[in-house]
Amino acid sequence: MKLGILLSGRGSNFEAIARNIESGRLDCEIGFVFSNRAAAPGLALARELGYPCASIESKGIDRAEFDAQVVDLLKRHDIELVCLAGYMRLLSGHFVSQFSGRILNVHPSLLPAFPGLDAQYQALTHGVKVAGCTVHLVDETLDSGPILLQAAVPVLDGDTVETLSARILVEEHKIYSEAIAWIARGNYRIEGRRVIKTC
Repeated sequence: MKLGILLSGRGSNFEAIARNIESGRLDCEIGFVFSNRAAAPGLALARELGYPCASIESKGIDRAEFDAQVVDLLKRHDIELVCLAGYMRLLSGHFVSQFSGRILNVHPSLLPAFPGLDAQYQALTHGVKVAGCTVHLVDETLDSGPILLQAAVPVLDGDTVETLSARILVEEHKIYSEAIAWIARGNYRIEGRRVIKTC
């Protein structure tokens, strides 16, 4: 399965996916890496690793117009599964419809708790005892698509946003590749909002 990776920052989840592919733990191919920020460290890493890359600065461009350009790039590279890896943009309905059921995102909370930005800060502010991360299919609503996998992380009394984020990120790197493998093998079905592994 040919993956398209969309990122806005350092690209640590992209790097984890790439390493899992290189090691043979994930039987997929990264066909294209895109960023809405030309200076994103993750994009520089993708170039170093030799992947096809592109960027379009999103600032000042109409969302529908911008997303149409990104969709065109993904289709030109024959992308089968879009993986959001720290991509800090809400996708338009047009984008989602072009890859319906074929867009994944990883979010640093146990959804549906704490969607959107600063999920780790939200978790600490609310005083939860367990945080974590979620890999889900993307629909037109923020962080609301059907959930594939989750991993729980205990919240320690001395945690800061930085320490909690670091522990959650370790789990993100594990479950994102596992979820991609589910999709690639097709060994799942969706019943309502539930994603069920079939083998």
